[in-house]
Amino acid sequence: MIKSMTGYGRAVGVFADKQITVELRSVNNRYLDCGVKLPRLYAFCEEAVKQAVKQSVTRGKVDVFVTVNLTQSTDVRIGLNRPVLEGYLAAMKTMAENYPVRDDISVSTLARLPDVFTVEKTEQDEEALKAQLLGVVAEALKNYDAMRSAEGEALAQDLGAKAELILEKVAFVEARSPQTVAEYREKLLAKMQEVLTSASVDEARILTEAAIFADKVAVDEETVRLRSHLDQLRTMLRAAEPIGRKLDFLMQEINRETNTIGSKCADLEIARTVVDLKAELEKIREQIQNIE
Repeated sequence: MIKSMTGYGRAVGVFADKQITVELRSVNNRYLDCGVKLPRLYAFCEEAVKQAVKQSVTRGKVDVFVTVNLTQSTDVRIGLNRPVLEGYLAAMKTMAENYPVRDDISVSTLARLPDVFTVEKTEQDEEALKAQLLGVVAEALKNYDAMRSAEGEALAQDLGAKAELILEKVAFVEARSPQTVAEYREKLLAKMQEVLTSASVDEARILTEAAIFADKVAVDEETVRLRSHLDQLRTMLRAAEPIGRKLDFLMQEINRETNTIGSKCADLEIARTVVDLKAELEKIREQIQNIE
């Protein structure tokens, strides 16, 4: 099943002390370009997140946004720096005993003194944090992939319908091309009769001129290749692997055959059909820019 390069996926993971939210958004791009925005505490997980994306996505500009909301305050622990505090108290007691000052020591007074408190950050288990984050990333990728697959299915159906319409136009060209040779032969015969003012015309010359014209306007090889390319297109639309780049190359070949038919045609109806054909091919070319 083909997949679109544009998509969105979101997942939320709830843990004992936190909630992790992961969002993925992507747009068209020739190659894979993955950007990850993480909280500073999770910066070490950036490469692991990118690798997880690369395992699921081959083309597109993918942006990953990670937010972490703490539900419990476990990261920081405040304690008393007892040696420093006791030193302050001893110095203040000496000051009160030896100098004519009022002894007004209070908690608020001590709290304002430097280094009275100790701040300890809880040791983080980086592997556990990474495992939690990657689990949410995997769920977000699953939802993101489901959206891309749904859009890809719609693209496949649309491209298949356009391929059928193009086949109808190719069939018209195939049917009309021999008629143009016969019409040319009749016009050539009438012209020669008019010039010679005689009903006696060299039939061999007429046949030779008609044969030369038929060779110039023959598009059998081009229409056969066009049919082959369109069969290949339908086959590729059922493929399981990414086909975006292959479709780009295939469309170049289809356009080449169509341009050749257009350059050879000497018939107004065929010329109009080639214009319609090119219009449908341009629609397909635009659509496949969305395919991974």
